[in-house]
Amino acid sequence: MTDALSRLLAERDWLMADGATGTTLFNMGLGSGDAPEFWNADHPDRIRALYRGAVEAGSDIFLTNSFGGNAARLRLHNAQGRVGELNRLAAELGREIADAADRPVVVAGSVGPTGDIMEPMGPLSYARAVEIFHEQADALKAGGADLLWVETISATEEFRAAGEAARLAGMPWCGTMSLD
Repeated sequence: MTDALSRLLAERDWLMADGATGTTLFNMGLGSGDAPEFWNADHPDRIRALYRGAVEAGSDIFLTNSFGGNAARLRLHNAQGRVGELNRLAAELGREIADAADRPVVVAGSVGPTGDIMEPMGPLSYARAVEIFHEQADALKAGGADLLWVETISATEEFRAAGEAARLAGMPWCGTMSLD
């Protein structure tokens, strides 16, 4: 058990994670349709406050501001070339807050869905999905995330691709799916 999450779970039966990230960001001034990941560069003080609020509320785990930080999602804002920068910043800001805490806190690199439909119904191949998630995973790792938190993915092949990307990046991960 070498990763931060496993160490905490070995000490305690339960851990508390943050929540309501989107709601909190909207309350801080994020506009509807804006990419929250841009705030990692444009408003790092607000992202620090987001993370610090989770830690001060007692969270053992908080998710980075990177849910839509993959190339497919950032393409909607003509920012697909900023994946490395925005995810690294999300994790660096998180690492800064976690390291300043008076107790161990896990920085979980949030990885959300691509928003594309997997083959054969849509254009996204498994190989391309792995590439997309791997790019994000590498940047979150470089920024200091303790693990990847794959969330709200609804296609099993896309979920599997995110897991493969985590393996390629050498990152522990956990995940949730959202199914109809």
